[in-house]
Amino acid sequence: MKIYGTMVSPYVRKVRVVLCEKGIACSFEILNVMEPNCPVIGHNPLGKIPVMVLDNGFEIFDSRVIVEYIDTVSAGSRLLPVDPLERAEVRRCEALADGVVEAGSLVRVETSRAPELRNQAQIDRQMGKLNRGLGAMSNQIGDKSWCCLEEFTLADVAFVCSLGWICFRFPQLDWRLIHPRLAEYYARLSGRSSFEATAPSENPALPAGTSRMVPLVTTLGMPE
Repeated sequence: MKIYGTMVSPYVRKVRVVLCEKGIACSFEILNVMEPNCPVIGHNPLGKIPVMVLDNGFEIFDSRVIVEYIDTVSAGSRLLPVDPLERAEVRRCEALADGVVEAGSLVRVETSRAPELRNQAQIDRQMGKLNRGLGAMSNQIGDKSWCCLEEFTLADVAFVCSLGWICFRFPQLDWRLIHPRLAEYYARLSGRSSFEATAPSENPALPAGTSRMVPLVTTLGMPE
């Protein structure tokens, strides 16, 4: 079983965290997704990461599909509840966290352009989504220990991966001062072994058309 992705992507990290929480060993191949001949295209026609390739060759893509598959086939406690309403609550939080990342990604696309080519209206619109999303995440946490229910779920995985990416890509944002309860929640959960082992970092420099196999996580085992 193998995961294709990058060290930075919060969607890839979500999958890596779930595998770590479940104690499942898996190969992790780092790709340069901007390369025209990136190998991931051979596994996902959309060219997006993460992609999971099972031992029988079956390919699964989109982080939400992958984590649901892992959670369904693995033993131990579930990260996705069985109850339909509780499951919808967890999935809603996952969608919120992923949406914050999506908005931030669109901001990065615009700000990477030459100043005279940037669409400031688009930047402002997406930053509005990002900031409202952080506010909604803070309201969701409130004074609770966990995002949903009374236990660690996929919602917590998605929240921490999203916030970790925001910290990595938007270090100038003062969201911790604006949302102190969310900041406390993030700091507390970031100490969990699965999050420590998968913290975002720059991808290693890869020659054109190549990839690199690395350990899935620094330490693979059951959560604390």
